[in-house]
Amino acid sequence: MDPLDIIGNLHNVRPVFQPIVSAIRHNVVGYELLGRYYDGVEWVSLSTFFHDDDVPDEFKVEVDQHLLELAIQEFLEKDKQGYLCINRSAQQLMVNDGEDLLQTLLQYEEKGFSMHRVVIEVTEHEFDEEFERLIHLLVYYKTYGIQIAVDRIGAKSSNIDRLRQLEPHILKIDTRIFRNNSEGFQDVIRSLSILARRIGAAFLFEYIEDDYQLYYAWKHGGRYYQGFYLAKPSFELVDEAALAIDLGGKVNDYISREKSLIEQRLTYLINWENRVKELLPQWDAKKVDVFIDAVSKQFEKESFRMYVCDSNGQQVSSNFRKRESIWEKEEDKKGSNWAFRPYFLENMMQMRTWSRGTLSDIYSDIETREMIRTFSFPLNDRYFLFIDIRYSFIYENESLLI
Repeated sequence: MDPLDIIGNLHNVRPVFQPIVSAIRHNVVGYELLGRYYDGVEWVSLSTFFHDDDVPDEFKVEVDQHLLELAIQEFLEKDKQGYLCINRSAQQLMVNDGEDLLQTLLQYEEKGFSMHRVVIEVTEHEFDEEFERLIHLLVYYKTYGIQIAVDRIGAKSSNIDRLRQLEPHILKIDTRIFRNNSEGFQDVIRSLSILARRIGAAFLFEYIEDDYQLYYAWKHGGRYYQGFYLAKPSFELVDEAALAIDLGGKVNDYISREKSLIEQRLTYLINWENRVKELLPQWDAKKVDVFIDAVSKQFEKESFRMYVCDSNGQQVSSNFRKRESIWEKEEDKKGSNWAFRPYFLENMMQMRTWSRGTLSDIYSDIETREMIRTFSFPLNDRYFLFIDIRYSFIYENESLLI
């Protein structure tokens, strides 16, 4: 595709719109603006044109401006509501200091297309290029009500500090990434979830191509969804009636599944509580190891390690460590203090207040490097039992993986 052919034949360039669907009402809330070029035979994507480093940025800006004007005109003519998401590289935004884009949007705002409906998407890795100039421009755009989305989040190591500084409205997550590195991507998502909550950003999961990816997006807090599984780009501004799937029905299935798994996990928790409660008459603070020996016999399948701490996090027992099929005592662990661990003291205070056991999130054990969970139970107001659940048991029971 010759760039000169495209620039010289803008009448053969048309916008197409890929719907963006809301997780809240399951309706189409906006569209990503894409481009197609008629080569005399068929309409072909302009992605190659926009991603070709040899094509001058001025050419790309001219085509983008043409697509933007046609798209907004169509919104206005059809009185269509929703967001319009436009892609701009850092280099394109820097052309004429971004004034061309801003002036175009100001002109259309006078015609009734609010700036608040515009979302500018920039790719995360482009933050490395002239970051200070870029973020200054984007912050300037935000003063006009324009929303900012950062694309390809997690594709590379995320620039958390720069994202925090920019405070974008939307973080776009490429769902294709977790197919190749699901465990590593889980860690990225957790970090980004914390960041998103603190800066008030919403997740948009893009490139959703099957049911599993949609479920993943829903399960991990995606507020918006986009991809061929929902709807392909179209010359028309379609609504939710044109979606390829019944999103509401899908979400109801996901909700039923999650509720069932949560119920199963709570059943485990109650069962473990009852096992420990049956042994409480044997509790003696002067014979802690004797008590744990009795507990270990009740958790042969689930646990590989258990111990008791006081309310200050000081370990008052030996470690009971299961190797092969034998429980061994590690007396040298007595006296260790675990209060430095995140949420340790808060969890103990909650257990003491409610007189109920708790189950930790999945985390990596320092000693074994395996992913485990810890069941904790208050023996009284001063002492607390900790039972580490081995990964093989967790893996065999899906409800413990969530």
